[in-house]
Amino acid sequence: MPLPKPDYPRKPMHNRSIQVHSFEREDGLWDLEAELIDDKSYSYVKRNGTEQPARKPFHHMHIRITIDTSYEIKRAFAMYDASPFGEPCTSVTTAYQDLVGMNLLKSFRQQVKERFGRTAGCTHMTELATVLPTAAVQSMSGMKRSEAENAGRKPFQLGGCHAWRLDGVVTKEHYPQWYVAEQTQTST
Repeated sequence: MPLPKPDYPRKPMHNRSIQVHSFEREDGLWDLEAELIDDKSYSYVKRNGTEQPARKPFHHMHIRITIDTSYEIKRAFAMYDASPFGEPCTSVTTAYQDLVGMNLLKSFRQQVKERFGRTAGCTHMTELATVLPTAAVQSMSGMKRSEAENAGRKPFQLGGCHAWRLDGVVTKEHYPQWYVAEQTQTST
């Protein structure tokens, strides 16, 4: 369902696009490639006097991480296609190799904030890194669900969001063995 029609006329200003693609590798590892693109809906003159055309990206960056099935990062690369200040921005790419060793499911966003916060990283590259955990979980969900079911363990997604709450209709339908009926309060 789309958003409701806006209450007032408006003009487009800023556009941000984030995409993540995942790949299962033949060696048993997984690659996640994330991309962030920022542009403006209008042309403007930059401080150096040159024109930045409408819809031409001024931020265009990529992160690729390689993870194992426990979500530990084994390799990391960061690259820029466009940055507002050139080398002062792009020189930070090697710092993102410090993602190696982090686990996407173990305080990852907090670790990224601590390691790459403020001047230790690029605000936009760091923000891009924070979308990786949920993309990784989505990428491996079928495999992880099968592993859990085969081992008799509760599937990882149960209790992880509103739809997958243990007393919810989705859990009752898909995993009745893990369904917990809603507890009603009795008055005394």
